[in-house]
Amino acid sequence: MASGQLTRPLERVGGESTVRAFVSALRPHQWFKNVLVAAAPLAAGVLTEADTLADTCVAFVSFCLVASAIYLVNDVQDIESDRLHPLKRTRAIARGDVSVRAAFAGAALLGGLGLALAILAAPLLVVVLAAYIVLSLGYSFGLKHQRVVDMAVVSSGFLLRAIGGGVAAGLPLSRWFLIVAAFGSLFMVAGKRYSELITLGEDAARSRPSLAGYTASYLRFVWGVAAAVTITAYCLWAFEVGDRPGELPWGPLSVAPFVVALLRFSLDIDSARASAPDEIVVSDKVLITLGLIWLAIFSLGAFRV
Repeated sequence: MASGQLTRPLERVGGESTVRAFVSALRPHQWFKNVLVAAAPLAAGVLTEADTLADTCVAFVSFCLVASAIYLVNDVQDIESDRLHPLKRTRAIARGDVSVRAAFAGAALLGGLGLALAILAAPLLVVVLAAYIVLSLGYSFGLKHQRVVDMAVVSSGFLLRAIGGGVAAGLPLSRWFLIVAAFGSLFMVAGKRYSELITLGEDAARSRPSLAGYTASYLRFVWGVAAAVTITAYCLWAFEVGDRPGELPWGPLSVAPFVVALLRFSLDIDSARASAPDEIVVSDKVLITLGLIWLAIFSLGAFRV
């Protein structure tokens, strides 16, 4: 073997190193979804306590590891349909930059690490993560093709993140909090499906088979119902946590930016820009501002400043 072969850099496939391609397949840009684990501790006003913050961070990292494992499995299952999608065809596994064997090995390793790490926070967090894994694998291996069920499963993933944060911190979860998390997730998912259906047009069913059974009017109905329930439940929750004599009603005050932000995101959905919700949140400065205003007001109420 020539000496040059021993010292040459890591082989590149499609202009990207194997290691970099594998990291991109983990979808680190999607990890922001796991910030939902902080929702329950934030609402309870205990997020800044050292023990709670540590347990929340453990829950966050655990969900990141497990979610990335699921992404690897899902991308292997979707390899053919992803190659037909205008955006998803650039994914590392769809391009062939990461082999199927490497993807499954990485998924097993990351999933195991996530579950092992969760024990540091709370044994019940392992149960929540296990439920997330089972539902997610069910989605990857067939449930994603079942109309309505596919949206319910994806929504449950967000709900389990919120539950996981409460479980890790040992907090009781408000029924209104759970309803907001559940229907808020459904609102996001239905909006994403609507945007995909409108954007992809005739190619929608080939990219995501479940879209063949949906119509734009039905998805608008689902996201409208989900938005209505989310707003109603949030109002009830906000008045419940914010009604303290002698203090400013921070909870009720947070309703305004919350509702306006939801309406702003609805506008993005209606214009078929919600196929990538994370990109919208980052690119929409008004939405970011509304989110920060809501967070500030809600935090003032939660921490009783």
